[in-house]
Amino acid sequence: MYPQDDFEEGIMYFIAPHQVLQFDDILLSKVRGFVLVLHPDFLHGYGLASSIKDYGYFSYTANEALHLSEKEEKTIFDIIANVEQEIDINMDSFTQDLLVSNPDLLLKYCDRYYNRQFLTRKKVNSDFLSKLELLLDDYFKNDKLTITGIPTVHFIADQLHLSANYLSDMLRVQTGQTTQQHIQNRLIEKAKELLSTTSISVSEIAYQLGFEHPQSFHRLFKS
Repeated sequence: MYPQDDFEEGIMYFIAPHQVLQFDDILLSKVRGFVLVLHPDFLHGYGLASSIKDYGYFSYTANEALHLSEKEEKTIFDIIANVEQEIDINMDSFTQDLLVSNPDLLLKYCDRYYNRQFLTRKKVNSDFLSKLELLLDDYFKNDKLTITGIPTVHFIADQLHLSANYLSDMLRVQTGQTTQQHIQNRLIEKAKELLSTTSISVSEIAYQLGFEHPQSFHRLFKS
């Protein structure tokens, strides 16, 4: 079931090497679509070989798929049509450049569309943001910092049933900050409280906040 503000014209998934996506046979008879597979060697010597790693959606889970509007779907299919056309014609000195430029363009469009999806899912994302704040409140109030250390991004994402990259990307669009920055801000708030209302040493405060070494706390607080 998709949120009411999701488009249902088309759905896209992105799979990185060594990931597996499985469809049940009962669904395949009702699905029309395509799979575009890129071999790493094909991108060798092109900027996309390194920039493709910057697209966080390759590590999103299946339920964090990209939902396309009708216009967005047409744009994607036009790019795929260009790829098919280049494959079908006789190869020349321009073929590989054009074949690589089309997936590069496709990924840039999908980055834009995910950004749009984060904005249009306002209610769902607001709920996640509220849950995040409650989760951090609980973590900081119950001495979990001293017992288990500073919460990791992956821990927070698991508690919210989201992938780490999806959560950080969503928060960056909604608040301008990543999950890591949210955690660090809460640490600084707690540190300021302890520094201004207690007489314990800075080293003890660092320990209470889950830092193994006071120097790490100093660097974070200074930055």
